[in-house]
Amino acid sequence: MDFLGIAGKVFLVFGVANRKSVAWHVGQILAQNGATVLYSVRSEARKQQVSEWIPLEKVWVCDVEHEGEIERLRSTIEKQYPSIDGIVHSIAFANFSDGWKPFYETKRADFLQAATISCFSLVEVAKFFKTLLSKNASVVTMGISSQVAAVHYGYMSPIKAALESTVRFLAKSFSADSEVRFNAVGAGPLKTSASAGIPGFLKNYLFAEQLTLRKRAITTTEVANAAVFLLSPSSSGINGQTLVVNAGMDFNYFDETVVEKAIS
Repeated sequence: MDFLGIAGKVFLVFGVANRKSVAWHVGQILAQNGATVLYSVRSEARKQQVSEWIPLEKVWVCDVEHEGEIERLRSTIEKQYPSIDGIVHSIAFANFSDGWKPFYETKRADFLQAATISCFSLVEVAKFFKTLLSKNASVVTMGISSQVAAVHYGYMSPIKAALESTVRFLAKSFSADSEVRFNAVGAGPLKTSASAGIPGFLKNYLFAEQLTLRKRAITTTEVANAAVFLLSPSSSGINGQTLVVNAGMDFNYFDETVVEKAIS
């Protein structure tokens, strides 16, 4: 029995940067289970990079920061694929080029750019692909596992909180005339090219690993597996939720070994 039930379905994945990307791992798992996977990348240069491992006819360019790009992508894709069974929104960007700054010193332009790319783009994806989504389609985005005030994560933490709230509002608004579902995967710290650009990430990553119940960090594949489950009909009863994937780190603050190290 095919538990996932995604063979023969068509999925669109936003956000592949390289083979470390969550989006890439999701796409691989979907393809291994018989699905057709389409990809959207940010630039023509990125398209050429990923063409080494993804056929060019399955890759389109869409810079979600710019108004009209998502609508143009929809118009292009619908000429070849009249129906999409699921969308993966794995897009995030923050400008940390000036290094770490206290949150109250966040620049307006940086915050608005990050919010546009990382959060509002999901609203526009939903808006422009609505008529292309099959009745029981699923949309999955990438959140974070807990809303802690991680200093070096800066303004991305409130933006991710907004993204998870957006998931709930999209789920509600779509319910008026469809059964399309919206969910998020709340991933713990991951080693990706994106996380490498976060100031102080490595120390936080190693600390978070010690907070997990198994004392071993989560993997990108584990996060991707959760996303694929949410995309599949097997998760049909889950809507407007954040599925946390972090090996228990969000409730293990008083782990004996971690406490002992902290006070010794």
